[in-house]
Amino acid sequence: MRFLHTMLRVGNLDQSIAFYTEVLGMKLLRQHDNEDYKYTLAFVGYADESEQAVIELTYNWGTDSYEQGNAFGHIAIGVDDIYSTCESIHKSGGTITREPGPVLGGKTEIAFVEDPDGYKIELIQMKQASQGLG
Repeated sequence: MRFLHTMLRVGNLDQSIAFYTEVLGMKLLRQHDNEDYKYTLAFVGYADESEQAVIELTYNWGTDSYEQGNAFGHIAIGVDDIYSTCESIHKSGGTITREPGPVLGGKTEIAFVEDPDGYKIELIQMKQASQGLG
């Protein structure tokens, strides 16, 4: 078994695709409209699904927002240089909700970004990503 994807419901598919591709640097891997059931799926990621997990963006036609509730936490992405990544996200118009720096009570460097629908994405300095947050 292996992890394939995480699905997020989005209110504006074009805006979400632009965020994940232009701000976070992912690729749009595939997109499919389902006319009968009125939804569109778009898969984005850093590599093909055959190589690593991706994100499925689900747009249900006519729904422009969702309540996130309080169960979902975040998606984590490892980055080589958290400071230059955050600088690039700022320049691309992305929203950093926690600037890069050590996690409270530890040494692992993290930051948080928010996508257009309010989903949180944690950025973790790659050299520390497998060490947990200590």
